[in-house]
Amino acid sequence: MPKRGYHHGNLKQALVEAALELITEKGPTGFTLSEAAKSAGVTPAAVYRHFQGREDLIIECALQGHAIFADLMDYAYQSGQPSALAAFSATGRAYLAFARKYPGHYMAMFESGLSRHATPELARAVARSRGTLEKAAEALSEQIPENRRPPASMFSSHVWAMSHGVVELFARGNPGGNVPFPPEDLLEAGIGIYLRGLGLVAPDA
Repeated sequence: MPKRGYHHGNLKQALVEAALELITEKGPTGFTLSEAAKSAGVTPAAVYRHFQGREDLIIECALQGHAIFADLMDYAYQSGQPSALAAFSATGRAYLAFARKYPGHYMAMFESGLSRHATPELARAVARSRGTLEKAAEALSEQIPENRRPPASMFSSHVWAMSHGVVELFARGNPGGNVPFPPEDLLEAGIGIYLRGLGLVAPDA
């Protein structure tokens, strides 16, 4: 690919897309800025027009990922209305769908070791993408007596951790290749057990 130096039409986004491909292939810390520049077809020096270093580039990947993720989670939440249970369950499925469709973004967001407070913009993006799941958890937990009701942030964090675990263990590479159940079924069953423990879903007959 010929070098285009500083004359790239949309250098910043070209570098982000190159980084996302490299992150998917090698992980968030497995590539260099020089590799991203080469993949984008520009000189390494051109990278510094937009990014101070690799972390800045990963932050931009994470920012874009959180924007997509927040929109997807919000759509899933709205699609389950007016049932609080259906809306909550839909957000869990949306988590898996996002991880599969946007693996580079997902890894930049959750596997790069970035602090959510790395920049004010990232902190706001994380708050927005987590907000929908917390909203869904809060609406569902209103059915629990107040003296037994977990904080919505704890409720949503439990489900977030469960979703992340299913992605990491069973949805990488060949989906379902490590277990005889589809990841979606595993997550749905796990959430069901959790919700039964809180008294939000009736026990099986």
